[in-house]
Amino acid sequence: MIVMMHTAVGWHVELEFEEDEQRTRAAALVRLPDGNEVRANGYASRHRSDSNQPRVGEEIAGARALNELAMKLLTKAHGEIDDASGRTSHSIAL
Repeated sequence: MIVMMHTAVGWHVELEFEEDEQRTRAAALVRLPDGNEVRANGYASRHRSDSNQPRVGEEIAGARALNELAMKLLTKAHGEIDDASGRTSHSIAL
C-alpha cells in the first residue's frame, strides 16, 4: 500500500474593527504563501431607530470585508491562470 503525503497549507485571515455609535468598519487581511497580501474593507451602519448592537455591526461589516476579499482572491487567481496559459480564461464564479 502506497501512502501519499499531502502538504497542508494554511492561511490566516485577520479582521480588525473600528466602531462609533453609527458605523462599523472591518479591515480584512490575508497573507498568502507567495508573500503577497490581499486587503479588503467592509462597512455597516446602524439606523438611528435600531438598538446599539456592536456585535451585529461587526458581523455585517466583517462579512462584507470577507466577501470583498474573496472577490479579490478570485480576480488574482483569474489573472494568474491567464498569465500562465497566455490566453483569456472563463471568469471564475464565487
